[in-house]
Amino acid sequence: MRYANLLNDFAFKYVFGEDCKEANDALKSLLTVFLERKVNHVVVKNSELVKDYSKMKSPRLDLLVEFDDQTTVDLEMQLRQTKDNLPIRFSYYLARLHGSQELEGKYYGELKETIVLVFFNVNLIDNHRMCNTFTLRNEEGLSFVEESQDRMKLRTVEMEKLDLNKPLKDMNEQEKMIYYFLNCHKGMDDSKIKVMIESDGVIQMLEKRVETISDDGWKKIIEDFQKLHENEERMERQLELEELQKVKEEVQKEKQEAKKVMLEATKKSVEADKKVEQMIYKMYEDGFSFEQISNYCSLSVDELKSLTKS
Repeated sequence: MRYANLLNDFAFKYVFGEDCKEANDALKSLLTVFLERKVNHVVVKNSELVKDYSKMKSPRLDLLVEFDDQTTVDLEMQLRQTKDNLPIRFSYYLARLHGSQELEGKYYGELKETIVLVFFNVNLIDNHRMCNTFTLRNEEGLSFVEESQDRMKLRTVEMEKLDLNKPLKDMNEQEKMIYYFLNCHKGMDDSKIKVMIESDGVIQMLEKRVETISDDGWKKIIEDFQKLHENEERMERQLELEELQKVKEEVQKEKQEAKKVMLEATKKSVEADKKVEQMIYKMYEDGFSFEQISNYCSLSVDELKSLTKS
C-alpha cells in the first residue's frame, strides 16, 4: 500500500501542477478527458504553489491553467466529504475567476472563456451523470447567450457516482481515470489498477507521477498538508456553529418580540371588550331594547340578555 492518494488536494495538484514536462503531459490528458476537447498546449499559471507548502497559511491551492487560446481553467479537488455550501462555493470560484480578467480599455466581447473544473466525492446533483456542465440558463433551459458566446462554465465531476464494480472493459476514459484517482494508493494490489497500468498509456503517465510522491518524505508532506486541511475544517465548523448560534439568538429574540406583541394585543383586546360591555350597559340603562343594541354590536339578543343578567 502506497502513501500517495490523489484525493489529497496537495498530491493532486503536485501530480498535475508541477513545472515539468511529465506533469504538463498528465495535465493535458486530464483536461482532454474531462473537458472533452483536444488540448495541445497548457500553461500552469501558479505552479509555484506546489513548490514550498511550508510557507502556506491556508491549504487552498488554486491550480490555474491557461490554454493557448487564453481560456483559463481553475482545477479543484474538493477533499471535504460534505455537501455544505458546495454549489455556492463553486459558483463563487467561477465568478471570481471570470472577474479577475483585466478589462480596462477593452470591450466586454474580449473577455476570455473561464472554466471551473471541480472533482468531489459526494453525490450532489440529482441525475445519473458523473460529469455535468453548468452555464447561464433560465428556468426552461434557454441559454442567456449563444453557446458560442458563453464565456463562463462550471464543470463538475461527482466521483461518488462511479460504479466501482463496473468491468474495466466497459468503462470509458473518464470512468477509468476516476477509478484511478480513487484507488491509486492501492497500486498493483488492485486488479483493475494493475491492468490499467500495464495497458493504458494515460494511466501509465499518471502512475509515473504518483510514484514520485510515494516515498517516506512525501508521506510527511501529505500528512502535514492534511493537518492544514483539518485545521481549516475545524475553523469552518467553528464559524458555522457561531453563525448557527447567532441565528438561534435572532430566532429567540423574534419569539420574545412576538410574545410581547401578542401580550400587548391580548391586553388591548381585553380593554376593548370591557369598553364594549360598558357601552352595552349604558345603552341598556338608557332604555334601548336588546334588538336595538344588537344592531350596534355583533352580539345576538340572547347573548345581550345573558350579559346584562350577569
